[in-house]
Amino acid sequence: MTPDQDAHWMRLALAEAQVAARAGEVPVGAIVVKDGQMIATGRNAPVEGHDPTAHAEIVALRAAARRLGNYRLDGCSLYVTLEPCAMCSGAMLHARLARVVYGAADPKTGAAGSVLNLFGHAELNHQTQVRGGVLADECGGLLSGFFRQRRHQQRTEALARHPLRDDALRTPDAAFADLPGYPWAPRYLSDLPSLAGLRLHYLDEGPQDAPRTWLCLHGNPAWSYLYRRMLPVFLSAGDRVVAPDLIGFGKSDKPKKESAHQFEWHRQVLLELIGRLDLRNVVLVVQDWGGILGLTLPMACPERFAGLLVMNTVLATGDAPLPAGFLDWRAMCRDKPLYGVGRLLARGNPHLAGAECAAYDAPFPDKGYRAALRAFPERVPASEDAPGAALSRQARDFWQQRWQGRSLMFIGAKDPVLGPATMHDLHRHIRGCPAPTVLADAGHFVQEHGEPIARQAVEYFSFPGAGRATG
Repeated sequence: MTPDQDAHWMRLALAEAQVAARAGEVPVGAIVVKDGQMIATGRNAPVEGHDPTAHAEIVALRAAARRLGNYRLDGCSLYVTLEPCAMCSGAMLHARLARVVYGAADPKTGAAGSVLNLFGHAELNHQTQVRGGVLADECGGLLSGFFRQRRHQQRTEALARHPLRDDALRTPDAAFADLPGYPWAPRYLSDLPSLAGLRLHYLDEGPQDAPRTWLCLHGNPAWSYLYRRMLPVFLSAGDRVVAPDLIGFGKSDKPKKESAHQFEWHRQVLLELIGRLDLRNVVLVVQDWGGILGLTLPMACPERFAGLLVMNTVLATGDAPLPAGFLDWRAMCRDKPLYGVGRLLARGNPHLAGAECAAYDAPFPDKGYRAALRAFPERVPASEDAPGAALSRQARDFWQQRWQGRSLMFIGAKDPVLGPATMHDLHRHIRGCPAPTVLADAGHFVQEHGEPIARQAVEYFSFPGAGRATG
């Protein structure tokens, strides 16, 4: 075949791909040619046919075999708009095709040279000639346009389900593309009473009826990405994991005004989320603001909680001075409100890769998205009459006097914000908590050293007779 002839046949395959696109299928088309005549066509149809094998190439091969009355397609050439996958490449070799010509390369699943080359094994008992890149721009453009339109449609549908309030911002989905170590599907709620239409993002992985649920609460300025090293360990134990993004953080909506962020309101949102998801036999996992808020939750619904895994945090009761390191942090946030979140995380965790640091920056593409980052340091109760202080004192009494569950504490020894002394003070208020484990190399964001912590926690909270809180 000449290059012009290959282009002619590829345009016919493109026409099949366009038919697939109109049917809502990924636009891939194929034709089979023998002796200068098109004898079969195929287009992607796995969705329509509920058939994972219904790729354009397979459909075309089946039609050609029926036309010739033979599953061997000697002397035939197949033209397809996208580099064939391993399944289709194997079928082509079994069919004894003389030649395969494809358009756009497929860097994710292509088996004709991109990911692997099934046609390049001389030991196989049949050799098929392969040519790629014919009308590659047209073939690739049809695919990219299809997926661009699909993403737009998904965003439109999501917006219809969770319309964005005028007084809030929503980080574009593109900011969270290809996050390293964070493969979990997003879930959203906007109809909790306290949300008043704001969209809350959360992860909910593992069996809904699992015997144990880990409720993982992040702090400022992080988001649920902080727990990516711990979640796989919890899930491999057969447990359920719920990890929300506080409003103003991560993939959740971000009110434009700092005044939206109030202690009692954020706490109420979390309580309503717990109720909506009907979380039971919960191990509460907290750090930073995840603890400042989270440690006040079990006293409101003690029957739901069985354990506490606590890392560098504090009960902000307002009747004791805040740590000097926290006051320095608060001053830094006032003086440098545009600090880099990823760079901040990397300062105490030099093992972080650049892409991981970028993932921490992702929720905040410009200063308009950072109201929560400015507000939260100012919302830590510093006096007895500050919002949240009375609740925190009630929580202190609960943990001292009524808590019957099991507890486990880890301390990052290099925390410049809440030093070990702060955590040891918190430890004495948690009834029955064994001596803390001090991590010599960990700083404030202890979860970045989370795999061994999670493994130890799974073993500890699996101990027979693990208790519950009492009312």
